[in-house]
Amino acid sequence: MNKKKLYNRLIIVTSIAIPVVVAILFRVRIPNVEPLDQLPPIYSAINALTAVFLIIALIAIKQGKRKLHESLMKINILFSLAFLVMYIAYHMTSDPTPYGMVDGVFVASQTSKTIYLVILISHIILSIVLIPLVLLAYSKTVLVDFIAHKKIARIAFPIWLYVTVTGVVVYLMIAPYYT
Repeated sequence: MNKKKLYNRLIIVTSIAIPVVVAILFRVRIPNVEPLDQLPPIYSAINALTAVFLIIALIAIKQGKRKLHESLMKINILFSLAFLVMYIAYHMTSDPTPYGMVDGVFVASQTSKTIYLVILISHIILSIVLIPLVLLAYSKTVLVDFIAHKKIARIAFPIWLYVTVTGVVVYLMIAPYYT
């Protein structure tokens, strides 16, 4: 099997496995473990840093600074992995936080809840779509197919930027309701 076929198979398996594993682990609660309440602001900051590094990486490649672009994109992939691990760890140790609820009373406006849900749902869907795009773009660089990489990156970049920015927005909207 050639490298391209191998990478494509790995991308398919990984792109399916990550959302399935996250969905399963999202429902698992580790008993008798202190909630990891410190993680949401940390993984939100990682999202913000990823957004900044994505923009700097775009500027770098447009200026012909390929090594800088490559380094920043590898850091962004590591940031995304760190985010995912912390996100899962937090949700495995903490009960869900309903938007707008304080001591069992809904205190937010219905409009703000609708906005929150639209942002959250689009964030989740696009984060799932993003997985194969990032992996495919990265594999094209490993295979030294920069024309294909550029075509995929033009699709992946705005989605990745949206996912990172909305991750911060979702955190800022839900943070007042953490208990």
